[in-house]
Amino acid sequence: MTYVRNAWYVAGFEMDVEPGKPFAAMILNEPIVFFRAGDGRIVALEDRCVHRLAPLSLGRCEGDHIRCMYHGLMFDADGRCVEIPGQELIPAKARVRTYPVVVKHSWIWVWMGDPALADLGLVPPAIGYDDPAWVVGHGHLDYEADARLIADNLLDFSHVTFVHADSFQMSPEYAYLPPRVTQLDRGVRIERWTENTMGSTMVPAGEAVDHYVTYDFLVPGIDLLWSGYFPQGTARAVDYGRPDLSKGFGLSHQSHAGMPLGDRKARYYFLSAAGKAEGAEEACKMGIDILRLVLEEDKKIIEGQQRIMDLTPDIRVMPTVHDLAIGYYDRAIARLLKEEKQSTEAAA
Repeated sequence: MTYVRNAWYVAGFEMDVEPGKPFAAMILNEPIVFFRAGDGRIVALEDRCVHRLAPLSLGRCEGDHIRCMYHGLMFDADGRCVEIPGQELIPAKARVRTYPVVVKHSWIWVWMGDPALADLGLVPPAIGYDDPAWVVGHGHLDYEADARLIADNLLDFSHVTFVHADSFQMSPEYAYLPPRVTQLDRGVRIERWTENTMGSTMVPAGEAVDHYVTYDFLVPGIDLLWSGYFPQGTARAVDYGRPDLSKGFGLSHQSHAGMPLGDRKARYYFLSAAGKAEGAEEACKMGIDILRLVLEEDKKIIEGQQRIMDLTPDIRVMPTVHDLAIGYYDRAIARLLKEEKQSTEAAA
């Protein structure tokens, strides 16, 4: 599976990197070590010592440096080897790759492509613990499957009626009424209204409302979802487009990231947020519990799908009307991969 590399990938949560402790991560089959420099910033280096290829994540943090605990080579935050025990001359080639890294929305974002093209403006606008307007919870789940299958799952919510029949108990509308789909520069936007509904604990007893769900799915696998309830008639009033979210109630936000670790391995990170109000803490905890159940249901079907695909010599899929968003996302990926190729060829 080919992935866009000029993009910000999630490597973990900010709290995963503790002072004085290296943190190992794998993205796109590349081992990366993260550690905090003396000023608290997070550094990302290739997790592979230049001497005997021991993982630096098994090493020791020393101020702004990390020392390989196999034979003692020490590297600075720029990836340069600055000390070889017993050897004064340090070869210029004794250095490891560095990665642009930024902490935002409680996630650690690492740029996997050309460092010169790392654009902070492309960090997706998620919601983290640093946002005072929200109560937030987080977690992750590992999949024995390609991350792209997770993307396909999130781009087609018609599966909600069937895969999540026991957990969400959603209306059949999710399978029979396609949502509104819009192409974005680096992904796709999906919007759906459910009118005249009463099926939620967030809705006052006996009161019918309109429910709005929208999410942007962005390269390389970031899902930003908003959900809320509005007075009956709002959907029609906004022509089934995006409403003024400030006029909704029971608002919630989900920030998800299905990241490719390596061959047939992916990690699904999630942040779940509830708007601060009475009962928000309980609502957030309940949301996390439901989300874990839902993700386990997705995991079962996606890993099963991967096993069947591995047994299929000539993989062909038959698109349906619900694959429109997948097609738009594929189109964005194809364009970005073409741009990367042209950039590489021009540099060469």
